[in-house]
Amino acid sequence: MSLKLFRSTGYASILAAGETRTATHPGWLILATSVWVGFACNVVWWRQLRAPGASTLPQALVFGTFVAASCALVLGVLGWRNTLKPAAILIVFVAALGVCAALGTAPAIVMADVPPAGLLLPSWSALSHWQAWVALGGLALLPAVCINKMRLRRLGGSQQLSANVLCVLAAAAVLAVSGFILFGQLF
Repeated sequence: MSLKLFRSTGYASILAAGETRTATHPGWLILATSVWVGFACNVVWWRQLRAPGASTLPQALVFGTFVAASCALVLGVLGWRNTLKPAAILIVFVAALGVCAALGTAPAIVMADVPPAGLLLPSWSALSHWQAWVALGGLALLPAVCINKMRLRRLGGSQQLSANVLCVLAAAAVLAVSGFILFGQLF
């Protein structure tokens, strides 16, 4: 007969031993999602990279940084434990829908003749092509599965607040600098 010092109920605790060390900090999810949306899901970025001329590469980098910083700003505001993953998945899907909306259209049409809602939501005819479904699968579905499976570190209330404020301030600073470079004026 063995002596049992602790009674086991069969239920795991909320924080298992080592969970805070092995789980990813929420800031890394914000950074990865922002970079993915800013550069992989950015049609303007890819079109500027394909355009001839050496002067388009720095402008494309600044534009991708501007989009990534605005995404990080939104995720920094919504970066709480219960809202971070759904917000990141929603942002990735909206960015991928924007890619599908711009897929197959000329760059001048994308920027000038289409209303703002047409830039975000593709038409039904655009969704009937297999390229749109491949783009949605590669740009939205795979990252959404990765985001959903990612284990995030649970932070205390004050730690989470300070991480969110730091993320919002850093994203706002990068957004202001890249916006100033991109548009030539601060406000």
